[in-house]
Amino acid sequence: MMLVPSPQQLQAACTALSSASLIRLISEIDDHGAIPLRALACTLTDLTTDQIRKATKQADALGLLDRPGSGLGLTPAGQDLADVYDATARWARRNNYPAPISDFAGRIRHTFALLGQLAAADPRPRDDEADAELSRVHRLLAEWIHTHQSPQIHSADGVAA
Repeated sequence: MMLVPSPQQLQAACTALSSASLIRLISEIDDHGAIPLRALACTLTDLTTDQIRKATKQADALGLLDRPGSGLGLTPAGQDLADVYDATARWARRNNYPAPISDFAGRIRHTFALLGQLAAADPRPRDDEADAELSRVHRLLAEWIHTHQSPQIHSADGVAA
């Protein structure tokens, strides 16, 4: 039986995992494989060097990155998080959340914020189809937290707010 994270744990995880730079880094590696360290700036052209450095530091602190050879790959926790990100973005796209036109990271960030708010307000599942799908995303995130959550989500190096 999986333990359900408390509203505080869910909110902390949603905050820690919703950095646009982190989402871009994890999703890019998931989509295209390990990225050579020297190619990070060329690959993540929409991010500044400082954003890349912070995202890499955060991903390392959360145990999401593997360093095979000279590149950055994903650990099992990173691969599972990429799956959570994909499921979250699919829900948001199907439901035009937060708006009909949104980018991938924005959809995830807004949906994670919504999940954090819903957990704090009323953690019970909802009734309509969109809410049932959102409950599935919540379960995937809760499973990720239960399986991979590290103490860093609650503290250390500004990973969580």
